[in-house]
Amino acid sequence: MKPNIETFFEPVTWTVSYVVFDEVGGSCAIIDPVLDYDPKSGRTSTQFADKQIQFINNKQLTLEWILETHAHADHLSSAHYLRSQLGGKIAIGERIPMVQETFKKLFNLGNEFVPNGSHFDYLFADDEIFQVGRLNAKAISTPGHTPADLAYQFDDVIFIGDTMFMPDVGTARADFPGGDARQLFRSIHKLLAFSPETKLFMCHDYPPTDRPVQWQSTVAEQRAHNIHVHDGISEDEFVAMRIARDKTLQAPNLLLPSIQINVRAGEMPPTEENGVAYFKIPINVI
Repeated sequence: MKPNIETFFEPVTWTVSYVVFDEVGGSCAIIDPVLDYDPKSGRTSTQFADKQIQFINNKQLTLEWILETHAHADHLSSAHYLRSQLGGKIAIGERIPMVQETFKKLFNLGNEFVPNGSHFDYLFADDEIFQVGRLNAKAISTPGHTPADLAYQFDDVIFIGDTMFMPDVGTARADFPGGDARQLFRSIHKLLAFSPETKLFMCHDYPPTDRPVQWQSTVAEQRAHNIHVHDGISEDEFVAMRIARDKTLQAPNLLLPSIQINVRAGEMPPTEENGVAYFKIPINVI
């Protein structure tokens, strides 16, 4: 059964989130949800997530899964909020404890934060099959950008997270803790081994020109035109390019708050004795 896909674009962080469902009145999953965050005031809001909730309610869908492709460094996840409103299970790749352990050390998180993946309801193994109502789905491990990246396949559609972007933008950085450019190349080619007509849905778009925002490509288009990994680019060439390019990139605007939320599956840090939750900002570390 082919999936129905509703796309939601969040323009502040250039993030694309999806509702994937089998049929009206059936079941759905949300992929890479976004929580609105104002870094100037430290305030969160749920306007973007509420649009997805409204769509799900209008279609009379049951939310079964909230699927994260990885612990994002560029936007906060609304997974915890969505689960509180609609139910469902929050899932991510089984290597997420590696990411949690790294950032527990960076942010000096307390004993309350145990880096064992238990903040999430479910951890997917590579090639694990699961259901979204009448839809068959598969989790595909794609490490490189982070150790725990996953892609999600529904029939001839794959949601690829941050492994690749549109062909004129290229590929994800690999310089975050645990990232590895060689792993990223191999993960990308794992995806590019699918049939040429396979549809690939991005998690972000950063248009390099004045073209409209886009988020859908195909294996054939990526192999022919991706500026970083088109056919003919060797692994060593890619690794050299990626390492050199990553040295020129600044940290994402929301790196510090987003990681602290996203390793907790979208839940805020615990409140302190005054009833307020706080983000930590490490000084002269990043």
